[in-house]
This record gives sequence, C-alpha cells and structure tokens, in this order.
Amino acid sequence: MSEIEDPEVKGKKKRGRPGKQAPTTNKKPRKTPAEKAVGVARGRGKANGVAQHNGDGGDPVTLFEVVKLGKSAMQSVVDEWIESYKQDRDLALLDLINFFIQCSGCKGTVRIEMFRNMQNAEIIRKMTEEFDEDSGDYPLTMPGPLWKKFRYNFCEFISVLIRQCQYSIIYDEYMMDTVISLLTGLSDSQVRAFRHTSTLAAMKLMTALVNVALNLSIHQDNTQRQYEAERNKIAGKRANEKLELLLQKRKELQENQDEIENMMNSIFKGIFVHRYRDAIAEIRAICIEEIGVWMKMYSDAFLNDSYLKYVGWTLHDRQGEVRLKCLKALQNLYTNRELFPKLELFTNRFKDRIVSMTLDKEYDVAVEAIRLVTLILQGSEDALSNEDCENVYHLVYSAHRPVAVAAGEFLHRKLFSRHDPQAEEALAKRRGRSSPNGNLIRMLVLFFLESELHEHAAYLVDSLWESSQELLKDWECMTELLLEEAVQGEEVLSDRQESALIELMVCTIRQAAEAHPPVGRGTGKRVLTAKERKTQIDDKNKLTEHFIMALPMLLSKYQADSEKVANLLQIPQFFDLDVYSAGRMEKHLDALLKQIRLVVDKHIEMDVLEACSKTYSILCSEEYTIMNRVDIARSQLIDEMTDRFAHSVEELLQEAEEADDDDIYNVLSMLKRLTAFHNAHDLTRWDLFGSCYRLLKAGIEQGSMPEQIAVQALQCSHYSVLWQLVKITEGAPSKDDLVALRRVVKSFLAVCQQCLSNVNTPVKEQAFMLLCDLLMIFSHQLVSGGREGLQPLVFNPDSTLQNELLNFVLDHVFIDQDDEKGDEEDEANKIEALHKRRNLLAAFCKLIIYDIVDMPAAADIFKHYMKYYNDYGDIIKETLSKTRQTDKILCAKTLILSLQQLFNELLQDQGPNLDRTSSHVSGIKELARRFALTFGLDQIKTREAVATLHKDGIEFAFKYQNPRGPEFPPINLAFLEVLSEFSSKLIRQDKKTVHSYLEKFMSESMSERREDVWLPLISYRNSLLTGGDEDHMSVTSGSSSKAGSVRSKKGRPPLHKKRIEGEDGDKESSVEGLWMLRNDTLQTPGALQTPQLTSTVLRENRPAEHMPDPDSEPGSENDFVHKRGLMEDDAEPIFEDVMMSSRGQLEDMNEEFEDTMVIDLPPSRNRRERAELRPDFFDSAAMIEDESVSKTSRK
Repeated sequence: MSEIEDPEVKGKKKRGRPGKQAPTTNKKPRKTPAEKAVGVARGRGKANGVAQHNGDGGDPVTLFEVVKLGKSAMQSVVDEWIESYKQDRDLALLDLINFFIQCSGCKGTVRIEMFRNMQNAEIIRKMTEEFDEDSGDYPLTMPGPLWKKFRYNFCEFISVLIRQCQYSIIYDEYMMDTVISLLTGLSDSQVRAFRHTSTLAAMKLMTALVNVALNLSIHQDNTQRQYEAERNKIAGKRANEKLELLLQKRKELQENQDEIENMMNSIFKGIFVHRYRDAIAEIRAICIEEIGVWMKMYSDAFLNDSYLKYVGWTLHDRQGEVRLKCLKALQNLYTNRELFPKLELFTNRFKDRIVSMTLDKEYDVAVEAIRLVTLILQGSEDALSNEDCENVYHLVYSAHRPVAVAAGEFLHRKLFSRHDPQAEEALAKRRGRSSPNGNLIRMLVLFFLESELHEHAAYLVDSLWESSQELLKDWECMTELLLEEAVQGEEVLSDRQESALIELMVCTIRQAAEAHPPVGRGTGKRVLTAKERKTQIDDKNKLTEHFIMALPMLLSKYQADSEKVANLLQIPQFFDLDVYSAGRMEKHLDALLKQIRLVVDKHIEMDVLEACSKTYSILCSEEYTIMNRVDIARSQLIDEMTDRFAHSVEELLQEAEEADDDDIYNVLSMLKRLTAFHNAHDLTRWDLFGSCYRLLKAGIEQGSMPEQIAVQALQCSHYSVLWQLVKITEGAPSKDDLVALRRVVKSFLAVCQQCLSNVNTPVKEQAFMLLCDLLMIFSHQLVSGGREGLQPLVFNPDSTLQNELLNFVLDHVFIDQDDEKGDEEDEANKIEALHKRRNLLAAFCKLIIYDIVDMPAAADIFKHYMKYYNDYGDIIKETLSKTRQTDKILCAKTLILSLQQLFNELLQDQGPNLDRTSSHVSGIKELARRFALTFGLDQIKTREAVATLHKDGIEFAFKYQNPRGPEFPPINLAFLEVLSEFSSKLIRQDKKTVHSYLEKFMSESMSERREDVWLPLISYRNSLLTGGDEDHMSVTSGSSSKAGSVRSKKGRPPLHKKRIEGEDGDKESSVEGLWMLRNDTLQTPGALQTPQLTSTVLRENRPAEHMPDPDSEPGSENDFVHKRGLMEDDAEPIFEDVMMSSRGQLEDMNEEFEDTMVIDLPPSRNRRERAELRPDFFDSAAMIEDESVSKTSRK
C-alpha cells in the first residue's frame, strides 16, 4: 500500500516522528546532510538489525536481491519498504543503506551497532575494508543481461521511491537527510564502485526530485490562479474560508518547494559539481546525461547558463562516451524551438566547438555532432556561418556511412529544401517541365562540381538518399534538363554540368535498383525487408519505363561525347528487361540498338566500347524474350567488324614497313572494338586468334609492329584462349579438341615469352601479365575437382621461363620511381605507376604461392622486403606467410637464401674486409630480425624450420676458406652475425644441437681467437650458449607477461604463472635426424600483427606530476589522487581536447554567464592556479582523518 493512500501521513502531521515533539510553526533553517548525524537506531528481531538471505535458496529477502532479480513490481517493493518505514524508520533506513552498499558490490553489511555509533565516513571506511580485492567488477559494470536489467531496476527503484514518498516522507527531515548524506559520503570515496554506484543513485534521486519540484510548481501556479480568481470576486460571492485554505495550501506548497530546493542544492553542490569531472568516464557521463534531463524536464529552473556551462565545458572531455552524452543532452534541448531564446548565449559561446566535433575521430560522436548542428540550423538560419556549413558539407563524402548520412540530412536542410514552392512550380510550368525540382537539381549539380570530388558521385547520392530521395528519384526532371534546348533569357546546363548531371543520374539509378550503398560504404549487402524490397521493385519498374523511351534520345544527343555516352550506357544494366516485351516496346529496343551501333562506329575509347559490349551482353540474356532480336543485331555488328578487321590485317601485313598511319589506325580501331567485345562475348567462331597471332609473329620477326596493336592483339588472343577453355570445360571434349587447344596455348605462351624481350615496355608488361595468368589457369590445379581429363592442358614453366619472369620482376618492379620517369611526373601518375608495379609483383607472387614457380625464386623477392617496404611490404609479407603454410622448411631455406644473396652482393661491393658497422650490414641484420619475427611465438611448430635455417647458415658461413690461410677467418664468417638474429627462435635443446653442429666446422684455434674479425663467431656462439634457461617453448609455457598488471593490495607482490617445462623432452633428437626430416604437417601461424592503435583523442602533453603511476591500473587510488588534484569547488575543469585546442574557449567562462540559480558558483580559476591545487577530498573528517585510508585499494 502506498503512503499516498494513508491519510494519517498527509498534511502538517507528515513532519512528526515517533519520539519527537511536533515542530512549531516557525520552521527552523534546514541543515545540510553533511552536518547531520545518522541518529540512533533501534534494532528489532532481525539479526544485527539486517534482513538476512535464506541460505536454503528461498525467496530473496534483502532489497538488493529483490531489485536484482526484478520479479516483483517495483511499486510493490517500494510500498513494502514504506510500510516498514512507518513501523520502524531506523530499521527501514538500515535496509536502504545496506541496499546501496550491496549494489556497489561490497560483501560487507552495516550492522545496528555501526548504524548507532558510527559516522558515515567511519561506516564507509569499514565497508571499504570488506571489499573483495580479487575482482574489480561490481554490479554496474558486470556483463550479461541480468546485470543490465539490474541497472534498470536500480534506477527505477529510486525513481519510484521518491514518487511514492513525495507527499510526506521526503519532508520528514530524516529519510532524505540520511540518504543524501550517505550518497554524498560514498560519492567522495576513493573506491570506484562506491563512487560510481552512489553517483548514479544520487543523479537519479535528483531527477526524481526535479520531477517533484516541477509538480509542486504546477500546483503552486494552480493554487495562485484559484486564489486570484476567488479574491477578484465581489464581496458577496467571495468565500473567505476558501481563501484561507488556499493561502494555507500555497504556504505549505512553498515550504515543500523550499525543502525540495534544499535537497537538490545539497545533491548538486555535494555530488554533481565534483563528480561531473571525476576521473572515471562512466561517472562523468552519468552526470551529464542527468543534467540534460533536468534542463529538459524543468527548463524554467534549470535551463540557464549556470547549468548549461557544465555541458559546454564537458564538450571538451577526452572520452568519447562523455562527449556523446553532452551532444545527446543538447539535442533534446534544441529539438524544442521554444527553448531557443534561452540557448542563444550558449549557442554563440560553444558553436565553434560543436561544429569542430563533426570531425571527431569517434564516428558516433561525429554523427551526433552533425545532428546537433542540423537542429541548430533548423532553429535559426543565422546561427551558423557559411564557413560552419562548409565544414559539414564535405562530410557527405565520408567513407563512414552514418556520418555521411547525417551530413546529407544537414545538406538537404540547408540547400535542397524548397524555399519558394509557388515560384518554382510557376517556372516549371513556363518551361514545360513536369516537375518543379529543376532548380534544386541544378543546385545539386553545382554543389557536386564545386566539391571537386567528381569520382565520388555515388557517395554523394548515397549520403542524400535517405533525406532527399524524392529529389534524387525525379528522373523525369533530370531528363528534361538534359534534353531541353536553350530559351532566350534562361541559361541551359553547361557541358560540365551536363556531364555531372548524367553521372549523378546514373548513380541514383544504381542506388534505386540495387538498394544498397556503393562499394566502400557499409559492411556488405544486407537482407532487405519486405517494404524495402517492394520499394526496390517499384523503383526499378519506374526507371525502366522512363529510360526505355528516354535513353535512345539521350544517346542520340550525346553520342559524340565519350564520357557522357560511357555513363549513359550503364543504365540498361539496371532495367527490368521484361518490360520491353510486356509493354510492347520493341520499337524502343530497336532505337536503343541503333544508337549503340552508332556509338561503336564512332568511338575507339576502351571505356565506351566496354560499356557497349556489356550492354549487348545484358540484353542478350537467355532468360528474356528479346534475346533473339538483340543477338541478330550483335551478330551483324561483329560480322561487319571482323570482315573489316581481316581486310585491314591483310593490307598491313602486305605493306609491312611501308604501311602508313591510315593502315595502322584501321587495324588498331577494329582490334580495339573486337577486343572489347571478346571480353564479354564468345567470338571463337570468328577465329580472331589466327589474325592476332599473325600480327604478333610478324611483329616479332620484323620488330616494327606498333606497340598498341601488339598490346591489343595479345589481349584479344588471351580472350580467345579463355573462351576455348570455357567451351571445353563445359562440355565433353574429344581428344582432338584437347590437342588443338594445347597447341594454341603452347604457341601463345611462346609468343608471350618472346614479347618479354620487346623494346616497348607496355608490350612487355602485357605479355608478363598474360603469362602469369595463363600459367595460373593451366597449372596443376586445372585437373582438380574431378577434371582429370584436362591433364593434357596442364603447363609447367621450365627453368628458362621462370628465370625470365623473375628477371622481369627485378628489372621492372624493384626500381626507384624517380629514376624511372624523372621529376616531371606528377603525383597522380606516380600513384598509377606504383599500382601497375604492384600488380606485376602480385601476379608473380601468386605463381610462387601456388607452387607453379619454384619457391627458391622467392628469395630474390624477400630480400627487397625492407628496402621497398612502403611500396610492396604487404605483398611480400603475405607471400611469405602463404609459402610458410605450404612448406615451412623450404620457406626457411628460402629466407636464409635471400639473406645469403644480400651478403654476397655486399662482399662483391666491399670486398672480404667488411665494415660490420656500416649501414649495409645493419640493413641485412634488420631484415633478418624482421624475418625472425615472422616465425611467431609457437616455437614447437617452427622448430624444424628454424633448425634447418641455422644449419644452412652455418654451412654458408664456413663454405669458403680464407685464401690467406687457416689462421684467417673464412670469407663468409661475418654472416654468423646475421644468423644470430634467429637464435632466439631456437628452443633449449636445439640450441645445444646447433652449437654442436657449429663446432664441427670450427678448429681448435678458432675457439681461442678473440680478434675483432672473429667477433661474429663469438657473438653467434654466445647466442647459442646463453639464454637457455629463459627459453619459452610455446605461448602457453612462458611466464605471464601481464603479471605486473595483477591487482595487489598492501604491497602484495604480483602473481606469476608457473612455467611449464619439459614439454619438449620427448622430441629431442640428434641434429642429423632432426634436419633430415622434411614432412612437417604442422600449421604455422602467420606473421605477428602489430596491434592497431585507434586512439580518438589528440592528447596534450601533460606535466609529469599529473601522469599516473605506470604500475597502477586505470582508476586506481594513485591515479585518482593525481586526477582529483584539479577538483576544487566548482572550478572550471581541464579537459584534454579531441579535435582542437580548448585554450581561450574555457577562460573566464563564469564571467560570461549570468547565474540565475540559488547556487552561487565562485569564478573560474586560471589554468596555472588550478594546476597547483592540492587534492581535495571534500570531507576531511571522512577521508583524511585516518591515515589508513591511503592504504585502501581502489576497485
């Protein structure tokens, strides 16, 4: 039963307490909770005055257990507590105190004696000592649905408690005093769990009190209106008794209002002003979230600059979750336009900061900042400058879709909303347009052109799709703008604007037809809902019906412009082609085919020809009835082109060196067209391979074939070979078919191999790429999957071809870019050239990975890992990883071979007397160190491979004796210094074995030499002889590297895991047996990946005295004391900025704001003064009285 229903606790009697005389009419000044004692408790039948849990698994009996499980309605739980409070206030409050203690995760219990005789600070200190030190978790931070529900129940309990007590109990000067005093003490605790839990409780308590204050304010207003209405009546009708009752009620409401204000002031000044700048981000976020609720709920009292400044300051918080709470709190305020006048000063003061947060490194913060800026724009057009808007505009091109969509909403509100619909409709009617969106589309085109990001039209469309979909789907208006002729007095689109509009239109068509973001936005295609699927189908039908008729006209107008035509020809791939036959629109199909044929005849640009080829391929799909009509048109076109091509080839071959430019152009133009079509269509029945092969052979023999013809002939021949392979694999080939295709492939591979020595680089590059592709396709993998019948088609490159391919890579990939083309090459061309070289290297590395080219060839690739790390490091690293998975031992031999090659090159340059301190030697050692890192941590899996590597390295070091005599070191002895980089990857037993193997090559005199030239041998021996006891066999056998982070209390040393030894004892073997093994089936892990650091904060350089102890965990007592040094009473906080410097933005903040609340905050101190403040624990009696506090571990 709620206390609301009990008439005995209403009215003035509510202030009475058992054993206490009723208060006089003259109300005493209210004491602050910190000044009041807890009072004397009277325990009853419960053990120690605390409800105990049923140990046999019965029903929960403590408040904490009831709230945690949430099985009972919260109102009934609160009503039961109110009943117990009426019977015995002290015992009920003891239950409530233990509820907050237990919600903090503390296992201790406040007993009746403690409640009777101890101050809050002593109780809190006692509870601190009973915390479980082995775990830093507590209910508010524990994972799982149970604890997530607990947080909700915890907040609801506090809210319902105040709501049910709002008419009586909260005014009895006992319950609220005790609770606020306890929460204030807990919020000052150095224990994170206490501080976090009590702050959440206090903020929810404050929110509930704000709601009570709001209701009281409403009741006061109503009472005042009733009083004024009654008083204004004429004397005969005025009821004096009613006036007295209303006056009494108004006085009582005012007293209650004063009580509530005192409580709120106590919570705000005692808890909020300290905790909103707490060291823990979650606590700061709670404070900011709740102050936003207060300002929205009771804007008359809280929405002023005295409170808004806390949100403004916290916009500079170093943690994203806190900044996010600030933005969401402000969004709730800016959503209500009636509040804008009260937000005007805040907007002017913090607008720049909010706009800068649109570039926040944490995307969710940036999204909310953009939404907030959009709300500011909606409330006041003049609030944002043009520069502010431009800072948001460019975010529509962001790769992160939520940011881009939010920026698109802003752009739509600013630029694409109709400002004068009537004038726009009148203009559209005058121009004969069906849509009034003409000006908005023009504005979209202008925005796209001015942004100068023309390759990202798809991103712009996707950003605007959710907010401006109606505009973007107005294809009729777009088409009318493109097709309309100039009218006197009005401008038509310029050539650039037409190109931009066509590109944007094609992007909108793609977005509507595919219903998913462009590549680079989003994680992939998601499953559409039924509504989205229906919208997609409707849009596809709409665009098909429109462009079936409009596209031929557009192609006719722009057929001479290659860029526009290439874009327009992408549209048919988004058609619903059934509409042609269902709507009896074959005549429009014929018109389209006619225009495409004209385009093919008019252009030789590859992007245009490929677009035409793709369009024919789509229209020729067998699932549509229009296939026959399109196939006839396609066949006629190809017949004509092949005839002209064959005739041109004959003329060119006959005239040979006397061929003029026209002959060359005729062959090249036809060859480009046929190559583009051969890519998407099977043209084998026209036998293009024969003509292309004749051109290539003639070029090789005469050496005078133009490079473009040779490149296109190679590509066309490649397509022909692939189409022949497709026909064989799809059917049941005869032996003659296989023999014929093998002959074709063999001859083409020979031609490509000969082209590797061509004088023209484009020809060589094309031949190299085609060789790599064909060797991959016709490799041993061709017969996998039950295709053993294709064995005659398998080609394995001989050593000559492998060497030619490798030499090509070394000559054309591993080169200095500046030396290649000089300083005249601009940045774009350099990037394009690098991209081409990366493709060449990747094509060759695939041959190594799939065991088509022998793995030792990779040694010449691996040795460039460090020198060309920026350009090819990822490719080489992946190749190394894949080859290791194929054969760990052979991969290790390849690695050591690459180091030997570099060493030999160094010997040739410097001679036998190497300068071991030179950068060249250091470079080889650094490369060896990088190679060693790629072996990973699991030394068992790489045991044989590492041992083999050492064996080959030792043999290489002693391979050649010094010609000056045995008293001089072997020529390659310095290589042992490089080899020592791999010693750490040997397990204990193998270090001894390798050392024994090393001694076989050493004479007795060698072990006694100590001259500098023998230092590599000494260093290598030491690396094998030392560190054996420190070796870790595997990831699981080493001592924990995280031991230093284990929580410790009162100087307890950190814990260490025991090292597991002896796991490899049964695997010991002689060096000969170990190194003879080659069948290793264990999988080795890839190279170690460096953790990606994703800090979102540009940190300022903090003074050393404020840096936390490296051995203390975040949130520890030490860390807390350092950070709380900045926490003086209502001092303006110092936050590390996220996007820009906060200097100058936070200075003299209090002077700018006019305080309108009871809380009179002192002026802000400057940064230098605040940096010198001593730690302030707010309650010296509670926190500094006992020196043992400093020893308490903070959880």
